[in-house]
Amino acid sequence: MAIKSRQQAPKQSDVARRAGVSQATVSAVINGRATVHRIPDETVRRVREAVRDLGYVANPSARSLRGKRNRLLGVHTFESVFPISQRDFYHEFLIGIEEQAVADGYDLVLFTSTEEANGQRRIYRDGMNRLNVADGSVLLGFTHDSSDIARLAGEGYPFVHVGRREVPGVDFRWVGADYKSATHEVVDRLVELGHRRIGYVGLDHRMEALIDREEGYRDGCEAAGLPPLPVLMGVHHLGVEWFDHAVASGMTAFVAEDESYATKLGELVRERGLDIPGDVSVVVLRGTNDGPVPGRSWSSMGIPRNEMGRAAARMLVEILEDPHATRDDHLLLPCTPPGETTMAAVGGAA
Repeated sequence: MAIKSRQQAPKQSDVARRAGVSQATVSAVINGRATVHRIPDETVRRVREAVRDLGYVANPSARSLRGKRNRLLGVHTFESVFPISQRDFYHEFLIGIEEQAVADGYDLVLFTSTEEANGQRRIYRDGMNRLNVADGSVLLGFTHDSSDIARLAGEGYPFVHVGRREVPGVDFRWVGADYKSATHEVVDRLVELGHRRIGYVGLDHRMEALIDREEGYRDGCEAAGLPPLPVLMGVHHLGVEWFDHAVASGMTAFVAEDESYATKLGELVRERGLDIPGDVSVVVLRGTNDGPVPGRSWSSMGIPRNEMGRAAARMLVEILEDPHATRDDHLLLPCTPPGETTMAAVGGAA
């Protein structure tokens, strides 16, 4: 499916054409001067409907540019990620976006006014695309409601999503991490260390990044002739009884989607007088902050977050510079392999 492109955001002339009025009338309505100019209520209603239908947003700087780009890149986050610390998961994505924007001579606009009372952030407010102030935008974070993404793509607004996303019937540009291949490599490494029963623990709600990880795990198990043993449930459900059963069945390694699962595994291991990695190996499929004991970090997958942010901003600028150029609109970047909390299985053939 071809990705729809749009040369420029809707203009006042487009609104005037849709509403069947003059551009001067449109200007008066959107600038709050309808009463002064004695514009009938019905005409005001038609103009406002046209504004909503087209997604028009008044852009003061665009008036002087006469159709030229503003050299502004938007950053819209579906989750609240500001302010952040260097330990925050989103920090490196944002640094990468900023660094690439500076390198390409663009300013950044952060969109936060679209947050609703429930904390959810939307692209549209009162039917209007708030991102139209920028030439194009990088989208960041996860939302279960993909309707805004579908609408944005349908309008042809230039954007790139950080992270692989699938919206049925809609194609759009994204930059993601190759979690599937990286998790397959994690399983390969554990198999090389002699592990023959490798567990997998993760979240009970699924999204593309987690689905890719699980598929990589399953593919790795299949390639090694091992049974896949995924457990998808809330971390608080992982108890001693479950852990005792897993160890008794011969499980010597666990692949955890999130650090919270690794932390829980560490608690269970210590409760049973065991050691990580001496008795049980653990790998976490995203970056971590701590480890099973002081001075020992979790073996964790290195996610190229800075590079993903840079690549998304670079792809967006390329779109803006030449909307019709032939390019790869879906990019997966490699992850780096894990290290410290894995070792040869006890009694295994490494």
